[in-house]
Amino acid sequence: MEIDLELLKKLTNACAVSGDEEAVRQIVLAEIEGYADEIRTDAMGNVLVTKLGTGPAPRLRVMVAAHMDEVGFMLTGDDGDGLFRFETVGGLDERQLVGKPVLVGADEIPGVIGAKPIHLTTVSERKKSIPIDSLRIDIGTSNGSNAKPGDRATFATRFERIGESLRAKAIDDRIGVTNLIALLKKTPPNIDLLAAFTVQEEVGLRGAGVAAYAFDPDLAIVLDSTPANDLPAWDGEENTRYNTRLGAGPAIYVADAATLSHPRLIAHLCATAKAESIPYQIRQPGGGGTDAGAIHRQRAGIPSVSVSIPTRYIHTAAAICRISDWENTVNLLHKALENLNVETLAG
Repeated sequence: MEIDLELLKKLTNACAVSGDEEAVRQIVLAEIEGYADEIRTDAMGNVLVTKLGTGPAPRLRVMVAAHMDEVGFMLTGDDGDGLFRFETVGGLDERQLVGKPVLVGADEIPGVIGAKPIHLTTVSERKKSIPIDSLRIDIGTSNGSNAKPGDRATFATRFERIGESLRAKAIDDRIGVTNLIALLKKTPPNIDLLAAFTVQEEVGLRGAGVAAYAFDPDLAIVLDSTPANDLPAWDGEENTRYNTRLGAGPAIYVADAATLSHPRLIAHLCATAKAESIPYQIRQPGGGGTDAGAIHRQRAGIPSVSVSIPTRYIHTAAAICRISDWENTVNLLHKALENLNVETLAG
């Protein structure tokens, strides 16, 4: 399968904070039209797509999931003159918010996260991060009536290619959404593909559990983006606490805070990568989680594993990933699915 830079650009530039995924949902629906046997949007807002295989039975029912939502902000109060109080949606670091350009609401009204300028702060204030309740989103007096509490806001960063890397907001997980769309357009015939474009992952994996219950698959693979803690150690010593590295290939999960991945699926992915000479890495066990955390506990249990693209500066205004990691992830996914059969989970 080939990567689609233009589609990823369109998806990352779209504003779709958790609970308001409509902009991305419309892009997904337009892209997959004509490529599936059934497409429906459930009560949560998940897009659930079924594409039946053409190979001989029995075929595995394989759920592949990627979340449409991104971290961001919700307006909570109007202070007048275009100034709005807000809360974060999903995991964001308050220290990184001051001065960031944002887009507010469905009309993408430009604004900025404002705070007291450094000229007016005390020495003690400069040593502490500014609490959310001291920050405001400023969209200007003339735009004040065009926004309201409940509107979402997101970073205004635009997609850009930088040499061998890509920079954008919401690479987590629009890159997974892009890969799932590509898979629908070129699905291996030996499986029944159950594609779940999920909602509200960033606020508790909420859409994925509903989607998995509805699909009741034989197994699940989650496509996501994972933090790459691969920068040099601050003391100048070797970084021995990395979890993934840019340029080392797709990251296969063994364990995170929400899931212990199914060992046979881990083995299948690793064996496929070796057989196809696709570089890969094991995401070092630790915190965080993906939609697999909700999927694997549905029904009578669903064997699950996650495959992510390593990404620096995740959940900030601008994340960076490598094009080579993206290409290798797409290739690993397609080859692993192509070689799946009922014996993969046996034993």
